[in-house]
Amino acid sequence: MTEPSPAVEAAIEAELRLLDPAVRASAELLAELLHPEFSEFGTSGRHWDRESILAALTAEGASAPRPVTTSGMRGVQLAPDLVHLTFDTQSGERRSHRSSLWRLTDSGWLLYFHQGTPFSAAS
Repeated sequence: MTEPSPAVEAAIEAELRLLDPAVRASAELLAELLHPEFSEFGTSGRHWDRESILAALTAEGASAPRPVTTSGMRGVQLAPDLVHLTFDTQSGERRSHRSSLWRLTDSGWLLYFHQGTPFSAAS
C-alpha cells in the first residue's frame, strides 16, 4: 500500500482537528476550517451552509459536542487542490458513513463539502 500524498495527509489532519469537541465548540476555530462556500448534507437529512452550521454548533445553550471515534479514514487526491476523504464515525450509539471534500486555498486546506449518512451495526 502506498503512503498518502502530503495533500491527503493535510486533509486528514484538518478533518481530525474539525472533529475535536474543543474545535467544534469554538466559532473562531471552526471557521478557520470551513470554506466560505461550505455545504453539508447532515445525518439528519438537513442541508447546512457555513453560517448555519457555525451558528448551530456554537450557539449559547447548544449541547456540548460529544467525542467522536473515527475508523477507516482514507483519502484520494482528485486534483492538486482537491482531496476526497471517506471514513466512519461513532458518537455514542450513533454511527455514520462520512464523505468530505477539502479544497486548498490561500488559507490552507478548508472543508468545502461534507455528507454524513447514518448506518446501523447490522448494515
